[in-house]
Amino acid sequence: MTANPGSDLNQQALRTDVSGMPLEWISYRQAVRFYHLDVVAYTCGALLYEVHGGINAITGKRSIVEVNSIIATRGNVKGIHKIRQHYLAPLNNTALFKRDGHMCLYCGNKFRSKLLSRDHVTPISRQGQDAWNNVVTACRRCNNHKAGRTPEEAGMELLAIPFTPTHAEYVYLQGRRVLADQMKFLLAHFPRTSPLHDRLSREMNTLV
Repeated sequence: MTANPGSDLNQQALRTDVSGMPLEWISYRQAVRFYHLDVVAYTCGALLYEVHGGINAITGKRSIVEVNSIIATRGNVKGIHKIRQHYLAPLNNTALFKRDGHMCLYCGNKFRSKLLSRDHVTPISRQGQDAWNNVVTACRRCNNHKAGRTPEEAGMELLAIPFTPTHAEYVYLQGRRVLADQMKFLLAHFPRTSPLHDRLSREMNTLV
């Protein structure tokens, strides 16, 4: 199995269900597998790559699978939606830092991931939870200064209220390199009141 020259095989495709709800990011190998299983309902977005398979012994023609940036697959839609209703995004630093735009929510400066840390607004030592609604991205300097205190006790202003991402937002947060058409598609599934919706809408407008 080979791809056409110039293709970036590290670029992920966005998989959705038949109703268009985002599910996950998939590699080109996973995308080809869905085609092989005949569960691809439709595709949209830009063409990412053409994957060339084996040659048919009867026709002498080589199989070609075109992989688009967004792929809708058939499946147990009711089961998926039932699970999503009770979905709680797993907390990890990669997604947390991306949720907050790699910005320290105390000093307002942006940093590379290795210079950032997870801060508990209400410290664990004060019965604070290690949960989305109680954690923010902080640079190491601000985190060390705040220590085991609340922002009020440390005289530090929290620049944004922490929030729990929805399933669609978490899919976005897990993406390694999200293309413009994938971003636009995902944005349509974000709550309009979400801070992520506001931030990404502004970013999309700068691309127009």
